[in-house]
Amino acid sequence: MEKLKDTYKFDLVRLIAAGGMGTVYEAIQHGAEGFEKRVAIKTITEKFSDEHQLVEMFIGEAKLVADLVHPNIVQIYQLGKVGKSYYIAMEFINGRNLRQFMRRHSQLGRNVPVDLSTFIVSRVCRGLEYAHSKCDADGQPLGIVHRDVSPKNIMLDSEGAVKLTDFGIAKARHLLRLEGTVLMGTTRYMSPEQARFEETDARSDLFSLGIVLHELLTGRPLFWAKDQAATFEAIIHKPIPRPSELNPEVPEEVDRITLKALERDRERRYQTAGEMVYDLEYYMYHDRYGPTTMTLAKYLHEVFPELARCSLAPLLDTTWQVDPYTDTVVKRGSEQGGKSY
Repeated sequence: MEKLKDTYKFDLVRLIAAGGMGTVYEAIQHGAEGFEKRVAIKTITEKFSDEHQLVEMFIGEAKLVADLVHPNIVQIYQLGKVGKSYYIAMEFINGRNLRQFMRRHSQLGRNVPVDLSTFIVSRVCRGLEYAHSKCDADGQPLGIVHRDVSPKNIMLDSEGAVKLTDFGIAKARHLLRLEGTVLMGTTRYMSPEQARFEETDARSDLFSLGIVLHELLTGRPLFWAKDQAATFEAIIHKPIPRPSELNPEVPEEVDRITLKALERDRERRYQTAGEMVYDLEYYMYHDRYGPTTMTLAKYLHEVFPELARCSLAPLLDTTWQVDPYTDTVVKRGSEQGGKSY
């Protein structure tokens, strides 16, 4: 059968985010007859382009996520190469990530509404439920585990969509990523099994999502410590308070869901994302008309007015930087720890 060949042209519009191993740009993809589509372009930082393992992870992300088509997962469109540098063209999200959302609430001195916290986490659960159960072309489970479920990898679109992104360190049945020998993930959002360098499964992602839910409900980091070793110690042994102890607005049922996701014993934790999302959705909808994407969109416009004006204000905050061990935001030029988001 004859092949259809084409070339892709992208104009980079602005820098969205930079740090770690990669850089993300807003771009315009051009096609025939004046066709244009806004996309995000993710590239490997040039200084890492010769690091074989990092390049392999980058390519692996594109291949793994290419067939993950779900409303709660950022879609991958294209893996390309310019010279020796690879890029991924992906769905552009006009919004903010969850870390920025949480930080804004800290700045405003207010809590994230409980129902919106459970709604956001339930949508991430839906994306994980899909990814965890995905099969290959032969019907065999891929065994996908994201391994970096954290606020920076959860996107909130200005229209109220919630999308999980950055499968760069995800593992699959055929793509194990040196698990047990190389530490991967955002330290303070790791599961106990990650912190102990043990093999992970889908339940590891649910523990990480439980941390996210706890922090949304309380406005405080759950496992914060001065360095990586102390953070691991906290993840494995630190007592976990009920969210309602820190935020009286949290109902008992949400306490129960959160603490079940945060069971250190995997056999006592939620066994599937489907189980967790059922409990979240039952809480939100069984006796009332609960939150929707429109509810979240209106709220985002309230706390980020620039989104309501369809503004594409830069997402980078040049005043703050992130500590790689604790994921804590600290002000540049300051020796004092800053806010946690």
